[in-house]
Amino acid sequence: MNRIVVEVTPEYLPGQSEPDNNKFTFAYHIAIRNLGDTPAQLISRHWVITDGDGQTQEVRGAGVVGQQPVIAPGGRYQYNSGCPLTTPVGTMHGSYQMQVLDSQTTFDARIAPFRLAVPGVLN
Repeated sequence: MNRIVVEVTPEYLPGQSEPDNNKFTFAYHIAIRNLGDTPAQLISRHWVITDGDGQTQEVRGAGVVGQQPVIAPGGRYQYNSGCPLTTPVGTMHGSYQMQVLDSQTTFDARIAPFRLAVPGVLN
């Protein structure tokens, strides 16, 4: 059975942001856990990024941070990345396309929506 769980921890980066110029930079820390019983390789990513004005952009690409990691059953892979926004609040969600190494079949691991927000902007 294929069970990939994706945990996301977003973080505002004030040192890389310029609020007066509508530049807000966020990091997100990802932990991908394989709770299934077969090794799975992360082949590609698909992100949907929406800013506070409702403007959406989609990002697709091979792997993550230049890698296409194989995650063993019970294993975990972690990485950090970032996202600039022109508003102090936004959201991201998406999926990773995973490939089961034993059968070469693919499936999507869902990344639940999460909020990017400058601290204190939202109640």
